[in-house]
Amino acid sequence: MSRFRTLALTAATALATLAAPAHAGKILDGIKARGQLACGVSTGVIGFSAADSQGHWRGLDVDICRAIAAAVLGDANKVRWVPLSSQQRFTALQSGEVDILSRNTTWSLTRDAALGLHFTAVTYYDGQGFMVAKKSKVTSARQLKNAEICVQSGTTTEKNLSDYFRSQGIKVKPVVFDKFEPSIKAFFSGRCQAYTTDASALAFIRSKEAPNPDDYVVLPEIISKEPLGPAVRRGDDEWFAVVKWVINALIEAEELGITQAKADSMKSSPDPTVQRFLGVGEDLGKSLGLDREWAARAVKAGGNYGDIFNRNVGADSPLKLPRGLNAQWNKGGILYALPLR
Repeated sequence: MSRFRTLALTAATALATLAAPAHAGKILDGIKARGQLACGVSTGVIGFSAADSQGHWRGLDVDICRAIAAAVLGDANKVRWVPLSSQQRFTALQSGEVDILSRNTTWSLTRDAALGLHFTAVTYYDGQGFMVAKKSKVTSARQLKNAEICVQSGTTTEKNLSDYFRSQGIKVKPVVFDKFEPSIKAFFSGRCQAYTTDASALAFIRSKEAPNPDDYVVLPEIISKEPLGPAVRRGDDEWFAVVKWVINALIEAEELGITQAKADSMKSSPDPTVQRFLGVGEDLGKSLGLDREWAARAVKAGGNYGDIFNRNVGADSPLKLPRGLNAQWNKGGILYALPLR
């Protein structure tokens, strides 16, 4: 056989492999067999994942799981919510108790490399801050020398607290709690002079948990980078790809102007990018082990990323957090979808 013919056959084989539909993977097969996605969420962080008075789960992290369920099962409601504390969350994912952890969790090197997990995408860019009582007259974290600071254990928040004040040469006294709710109550009861967590959570705590929000102030320092996003366990590349690309689809949909209400009507768009996204043109679903309308269903479940952000933590929510870094890359932020093609 000539060298040219050998190269041609090798290239043809490679192209055929690339064109073949992806195997669904064991986790996706299991989800389809039981007809339900097991989603690990927090025990209650308004804006991200919390149950309302009727027991309905709401929040940005919740809507990510709903979109994934819609994409893979055709129904955004086919989700089993598993509330997990900071200490429980990684074990629950590693053991297979949940299929995905969507629980305001920071993507860091040690978590990504040493826990048997894959972080899939960043769904919220955050940073750690501090809140104090206004009557304390404290205007900067550097004024917290010898202060007792309430913090939740088993979090990057606890480690960042130690690192920051060590780097500043300032001694503080961390008061550590296993759960979120007791730590908040301790701060407002006066047990600690300051409270520290992600800035997004501080906004919620001040507006919804404080006896009088005007009596408390969030200090200006942001002492860390907290890229929050869902994680899946290692060992199933197909499921990793599905979750990663559903999240990218939600971000891309906002850029393309594809909304929950307009998804069906935009199928007639002459734009090939929109056609590809909605499954009218090129079939992207077969590469993921899904059908061609997976991305359209994800958006129809609860809107694009902008809709999800605004409803849960942004302008249309009680928190009214600015988009900031979470704005699209062409609108002053760093949110950027990988190409869906």
